[in-house]
Amino acid sequence: MSIIVRSGSIDEVLAIQELIPEFDDPYSKSEYQRRLGASEHLVLIAELDGFPVGFKVGYDRFLDGEVFYSWMGAVLPEHRSKGIGRLLLKKMEVWCKLKGYHYLKFKTMNRHRNMLKFAISEGFNVIDFQKHQNPRLSKIYFEKKL
Repeated sequence: MSIIVRSGSIDEVLAIQELIPEFDDPYSKSEYQRRLGASEHLVLIAELDGFPVGFKVGYDRFLDGEVFYSWMGAVLPEHRSKGIGRLLLKKMEVWCKLKGYHYLKFKTMNRHRNMLKFAISEGFNVIDFQKHQNPRLSKIYFEKKL
């Protein structure tokens, strides 16, 4: 089993995104372009034995050079628990440090339990919570000092 993480494209992300069951309303190419176009950004693709199996996309959402926002990321269900998500995160963290960022932030919904566990296990702290009438749709905000 050979896992590599490399720079990628929005088109590659879109192809993987279509295979992620949790993304019931995936973002369009134009939304990716809108968010990433005006800021420093990073698109990573994870390959397992030469096949794309995951991605991680982030950008300088706050345009401050201090906080990098990890916006989207996922690993195909059949390839989870192989360390691919962790490797994508580590590559993003190294890139962020090299670029001078001090914090990595992201948010997720309460319904994404595996993501919540992952964030805590990787040293992220809960910094905010946005309550929703349906608790599963409540948003949890995380931050990690790099």
